[in-house]
Amino acid sequence: MLLEEFNSVGRDDAIAVVKPALDITRWIDAIVDSRPYASVDALSAAALEAAAPLTEAELDGALAHHPRIGAKVDGTSAEAAHSRREQPSVDDVTAAALAEGNRAYEERFDRVFLIRAAGRSAQDILALLRERLDSTDEQELAVVDQQLREIAALRLAAAIETEGASA
Repeated sequence: MLLEEFNSVGRDDAIAVVKPALDITRWIDAIVDSRPYASVDALSAAALEAAAPLTEAELDGALAHHPRIGAKVDGTSAEAAHSRREQPSVDDVTAAALAEGNRAYEERFDRVFLIRAAGRSAQDILALLRERLDSTDEQELAVVDQQLREIAALRLAAAIETEGASA
């Protein structure tokens, strides 16, 4: 879908475009109800700020759909496809270290570790995972909120750009 079309389609059609990026109703409503956007960059900027901050319940609900970082992602869901595209390839040693880091993170924070993987190497992700294990619960909630927004903004921009490029 071209940006111009996204700006002008009915609410339900716009929701259908936005929802795969981040399935949080309050966030979706903020994005859709703020149309029209002058550019995909403006849409991405709005996605980073919409419904801020997300509640802990919203974050936990969204994280329920995210696979562990570094894990091989199977399946045909939109989330699985996004994860396969976004995560860097991981060698066996790094995969084992990420798996251990994921376990430690889940024990510490009782949620899956979330990071914007696009544009980061597996080693960078591992270093950030280890660093974040020292965060307080409050600090980590803020980081998770920001990371989820960055992921959603990238996915939303890609959906509009990909659709626009093929039209």
